[in-house]
Amino acid sequence: MNGIRSALARALSAPKPRPPRARHYAAVGGTQPERVAAEMVRYALGDAGQQSSSEDAMRILEQGASNLQGGGEGAAEAVGMLMLAMSTLLYRSGKCQDAMEKLKATQQVAPSAAFRVAAWEALMGLRMEASQDVSSSMSPNDSVDLSIKGEEIKWSDQDHLKFRVDAIKGLAALLNGEMDSAQTLFGGPNSCYAAVGNNETENAVFTYGEYLHCTGDFPLATQMYEKVLEAASRADISGNLLAAGNMAPEEVSLGATCSYGQLLSHSGKFDEAEDYLTRALQKAEEQFGSNHAKVGIVLTCVARMYKLKAKSEGSSSIMVQEGLYRKALEVLKAPAINSEDTRRQVDWRDIISLARGEYAELLLIQSNRKAEGERMKEWAEDAWKNRRLTLAQALEFSEVSKPAVVDTRIGRVI
Repeated sequence: MNGIRSALARALSAPKPRPPRARHYAAVGGTQPERVAAEMVRYALGDAGQQSSSEDAMRILEQGASNLQGGGEGAAEAVGMLMLAMSTLLYRSGKCQDAMEKLKATQQVAPSAAFRVAAWEALMGLRMEASQDVSSSMSPNDSVDLSIKGEEIKWSDQDHLKFRVDAIKGLAALLNGEMDSAQTLFGGPNSCYAAVGNNETENAVFTYGEYLHCTGDFPLATQMYEKVLEAASRADISGNLLAAGNMAPEEVSLGATCSYGQLLSHSGKFDEAEDYLTRALQKAEEQFGSNHAKVGIVLTCVARMYKLKAKSEGSSSIMVQEGLYRKALEVLKAPAINSEDTRRQVDWRDIISLARGEYAELLLIQSNRKAEGERMKEWAEDAWKNRRLTLAQALEFSEVSKPAVVDTRIGRVI
């Protein structure tokens, strides 16, 4: 597994973090204000991030939005694009609450249902990442559903927007362990295939793939992941996307790569799993920097792959797994076992609990480290809050129909 070993070596060496790379979310061939906004987004989230601070990049976006206010045809759409980009910049700067407020403001001034759905989708994604209860925002007659139905848009566009909304609701249902609700919301493969060709639905298709993965339909999940990755590889995929925060295209590409690697690992295809998890680790490092939590999330998935491989082959990789879990927990800034109350809000609780649960299993089979393993296991069990799986089920992977799937977008186990 030279690919993962070399990627891991880079992660463990912890070089200076690289600024996030971004693609722009603009309608190519749109109005002049939209084209101007597209260039500003690309510069602020991409080029400017290489040379200046996030504060400077934010000023660029804010100045652009101010200049475009009331600027005629396409100006409202251009401002909406800039506001979505501002929320993404805030999120990447670690200001999640500010990003949420910006998305709420975007919903209020959004010029169309497409913008409202994009802002709502991102807002729900950030709330899920923060382990907030999103059930109050998922009612059948909420404002997003009504705005889609009430606006004069083509039926095909309406269908695609509805699919995006239902996919987020389905993701929330998965987090709550409500599998029947998730099944109803995703509505089977037909609605998904109708939406696959639309650039703005790749995030929803990925979520549908995760649902299939969680329920043990590996063949169809494979098709969904591959379709998302194929779309993400196209040079023009950023051409007409409206997305933000942890639902932005870069996040979807990373998530699909990592989830496909997990699926291949669950299927016993470890060489292919290595390839995709290596790509995911490289994507996370390039987009967010080597010390970002997304790197820790992917490292946890890599370590779990090593565990399944060792179990399948009757071999041992204790030292490799331990190194991965230690690094993952370090990057995730896991609280000290003896000093933190697990009832407090813990960032990345799902992943830290999973990583510590796995790490504890490694320690418990070593006679001189059992006490340490017991303490770690107790912390992980107390911190584990997943509603679909017990921690023991997530660690064991004894049922193909109940695999634990790590979603890198929201940093949760589904």
